Amino acid sequence: MTILSSINPLFSLSGFLVGALVGMTGVGGGSLMTPLLILLFGVHPATAVGTDLLYASATKTVGTAVHGVSRTVDWSVVGRLAAGSVPMTAITLYALSYFGADSSGANMLINAILSIAMFTTATALIFRKRIIQRYGKHFMSISPPRTRNWTIATGVALGVLVSISSVGAGAIGVTALILLYPHLPMARIVGSDIAHAVPLTLVAGIGHWWLGLTDLQILVSLLAGSIPGIILGSYVVPRMPEAALRYILAGTLIVVGARLAF
Repeated sequence: MTILSSINPLFSLSGFLVGALVGMTGVGGGSLMTPLLILLFGVHPATAVGTDLLYASATKTVGTAVHGVSRTVDWSVVGRLAAGSVPMTAITLYALSYFGADSSGANMLINAILSIAMFTTATALIFRKRIIQRYGKHFMSISPPRTRNWTIATGVALGVLVSISSVGAGAIGVTALILLYPHLPMARIVGSDIAHAVPLTLVAGIGHWWLGLTDLQILVSLLAGSIPGIILGSYVVPRMPEAALRYILAGTLIVVGARLAF
């Protein structure tokens, strides 16, 4: 009864909409939820990042289960990404704790990296086809060992970015996987990206919780909406034209990123 009474309908609605978008595209978790918490609900930046990471972990666990049932997860790709992202997440969290994750300097760093990550995510969404056309042939010719190494390196970059801003695992991760694994259908790219986000955001979220940078009451409200949202989105992903969603999301990220930056 206490848990139910603590649920805020506005947080739950936000969680549902973002969860549905993540299920359909693999994109939009941190890049929308963290700015929403900061700009719309006035949550402290460091707390917004930490709360969103735990939210993303729980939400994407459900999404992974749905994609797993649909057999749209490539677990070897997930393992390679996690081999880079999980250790780097632990290192980044240690650095944050050493320099003071809740200091004014850390908050400025979070806002700056969050803005950069959102613009980068928007660029990846808008120019994905051009990026693939320009660099796709190069990656198609690389050997399997180099593909593995590039995948691990992608995980390393995502580990740093997501640990500080909670943004990047979606659009940036999906674009990298399309380049590295052009033979995989889009549904498996999305499913693998969502599955990789589970250990990444879980480790990062636990780290932020340990640093005291989460709000469990907000988290419960978000999950009340996001879990049904991502189930719905994950089921419709094979039937949904994602181009329009990508452009709408990219435009939203540019506007919100500019708002955070200025």
